[in-house]
Amino acid sequence: MPGTPLPAADERQSLLEFLAFQQNAFFAAAYGLTDAQARSTPSVSSLSIGGLVKHAAAVQRGWVQRAACAPDFPPKYDRPMAEVMAEHADQYVMRDDETLEQLLAGLEKQNAEALRVFREADLDSQVPVPRDVPWFPQDLDHWNVRWVVLHVIEELSRHAGHADIVRESVDGATMYELMAAYEGWPETDYIRPWNPAAS
Repeated sequence: MPGTPLPAADERQSLLEFLAFQQNAFFAAAYGLTDAQARSTPSVSSLSIGGLVKHAAAVQRGWVQRAACAPDFPPKYDRPMAEVMAEHADQYVMRDDETLEQLLAGLEKQNAEALRVFREADLDSQVPVPRDVPWFPQDLDHWNVRWVVLHVIEELSRHAGHADIVRESVDGATMYELMAAYEGWPETDYIRPWNPAAS
């Protein structure tokens, strides 16, 4: 993938290209890390690369389910709220029993599902707004799928920025040199692909 989203001829393809670009950022941020490095929290934040990869999959899963079920709500949780909230908190943590390879494989699978659903969905289809989530608007009955795609792009771009900072705190690697290494770009006067031996 190039260093910017590809141009597109229509709205849907533009949305998909920008979504795919943000999805890909997490693979570059994680490139070359050990499990211990991916689990570490080297910045002032409690976030880790592994936790961000895990959350990027989870946040897409929830919104994709909402879009796929539109105009109906997705099935309601049939578990205690404390269990649901504990699962939500776990999204941000790479546990000792998880590997970076596993988390990246889960993200890759979820990325493909998001692109499939948003490629097929009616962008104008109404996605109902839950009334039991305090940070969702209480005076709005629905979003549309178009808004959901943009929101997922926003979520992923916010967390990709977090991943950039966390990764630089791990070993000094920055995004473009990581992208160059992950994507196999040739070395130029502008950019050298990240090399672990040089970090």
